[in-house]
Amino acid sequence: MQQQEIYEQLTPLFRDLFDDETLVLRPDLAAADVPEWDSFNHINLIVAVEQKFGIKFQTAELESMLNVAHLVSLIEKKLVAAGR
Repeated sequence: MQQQEIYEQLTPLFRDLFDDETLVLRPDLAAADVPEWDSFNHINLIVAVEQKFGIKFQTAELESMLNVAHLVSLIEKKLVAAGR
């Protein structure tokens, strides 16, 4: 799966979770840029992403996640490793 496809699948997930239909995912978008992106919603986001893509993140990966670009890169690597 290409990064563009991942962004396309993540966009509605982010918009729904953060209740913002105008939210545009950019590589540099981070939690500090979205008022509703607190620690509780971060956990909800990770769970939703894991379910959507059928992957699991390690704690160290989550701790080092800086922005949407990093999230997309992690998703892509996990999908490639799984042969998808």
